[in-house]
Amino acid sequence: MKTKLTLIAAVMAFGYAMAQESPENGLTVYSKKIDSIVQTEKSKMNAELDLIDKKFKEKKITSDEKQNQRAMVASKYEQIINEKVELQKQDLVMATKELVKDAVLRPDTTKSGRDQFWLGFNGLNMKFNERRKNNNPKNYLQTFELSVGMVGAGLTSKNQPFNFYNKGSDMRNTIIDSWQLTLWYGNQIGGYTSPLFYRFGLGTRSDQYTPKYGLSFKQDDHHLFIADFDRGTLKKSLLYNTYVMIPADLKWVLNPKYKEYEGVKYLDNRKDQLCLILGIYGGVRVGSVNYSKYSNEYSGRIVEREKVMHGVNDFIVGAKLGISYHGFNLFIQKDFTPAFNDSALLKKKYGLQIGIEIASVNF
Repeated sequence: MKTKLTLIAAVMAFGYAMAQESPENGLTVYSKKIDSIVQTEKSKMNAELDLIDKKFKEKKITSDEKQNQRAMVASKYEQIINEKVELQKQDLVMATKELVKDAVLRPDTTKSGRDQFWLGFNGLNMKFNERRKNNNPKNYLQTFELSVGMVGAGLTSKNQPFNFYNKGSDMRNTIIDSWQLTLWYGNQIGGYTSPLFYRFGLGTRSDQYTPKYGLSFKQDDHHLFIADFDRGTLKKSLLYNTYVMIPADLKWVLNPKYKEYEGVKYLDNRKDQLCLILGIYGGVRVGSVNYSKYSNEYSGRIVEREKVMHGVNDFIVGAKLGISYHGFNLFIQKDFTPAFNDSALLKKKYGLQIGIEIASVNF
C-alpha cells in the first residue's frame, strides 16, 4: 500500500508541477481527479480504521485481531484506489498528447517560466527571472532592460539641423560609426490599461568621426582641425568622442492588447507591440581620442592614439524620435548642443544619428 500511494503521490506532484507552468493544460485536470480519488477513499479508510481502534479500546477484539482487520481494510482501499486510478489512465494519455502537441506545434515562451535566449531579426535577445514573474500581467509592466544600439552618426550645421550625409561636411559618409549601451528601468504611467510607459537609463555612447580620404584630425596649442596627412601613407583616421549618457523615453503603445487577471484588466506587456517613442538625453564627455593608422618607409603598420585637448564640448543635450515593434527599435536622435566648440575649425559641428537597437536583455 505504501509503495502504491508513493507512486500516486509522485504522479500528483508531477501533475501539479506541470500545472504551475501551464495552468490550463490537461495535466491539471488529471492531477485534480487523482487527488480527489485519493482524498475521498483515504477519508473512508480512516473512518473504518477508527472503528477498529475503538473496538480494541473497548476490549471487544484482541491485539492480533486489530492488526489483521487494519491490514484487511488497508488492502481493500488500496484495491479501490488502484481500480479508480486505472479508469483515469485514458485521461492521462490524452493530457500527455495535448502537452506534447502544445510544446512542439505551439511553443509559448511567455509561459515557460524559464530564462530565455534567442537570436532573431532584431538581434540578440535574452530574458531572465521569468519564473518569478508567473502569469500575473502586472509583473510585466515594470521592466529592466539592457540595450545595445548601432548608429550612423554625422555632423550638421546649426542652420540645417537635419541635413544628414551632406557633401559639405568634413566627414566621410559611413553607415555605422557610433554605438550605444544603456541599462533601462521602465514602468507604466496611469492605470493598468494605460498605453503610456516611461523609461530612463544610464549608459554610454561613443561617436566616431572619419575625415575624408587623405585627411586627418590634427591639433595645435589652441585648435582642432582637419588637414592633409603628411607622415606617410594614411590607412585610417578617426576621432572618438565617448560620453556617459542619461536618457529618458516616453513610449506610447499604438496597438494595446489587454488581459484580465483575478477580476482586474491589465495591458498585456508580453504581446507584440507597435510603439512610438519620444525621448530626451544628456551626456557628459569622458574622453576624446584621435586615432591614426598609417605606413611609411620604415614600417608597414604604425598606430597612434592621441588625446584630444581642444575643440570638443564636455556636455551634449538632445532629443530622440523612434518607433519599435517586438524589440526592434529604429530611431533618429539630434544633439541640440554642438559636439565641437569654437576651437574646432570644422564646417559642421552638431551631431545627428540614425540608429537601431540590435540587442535587448530583459531582467
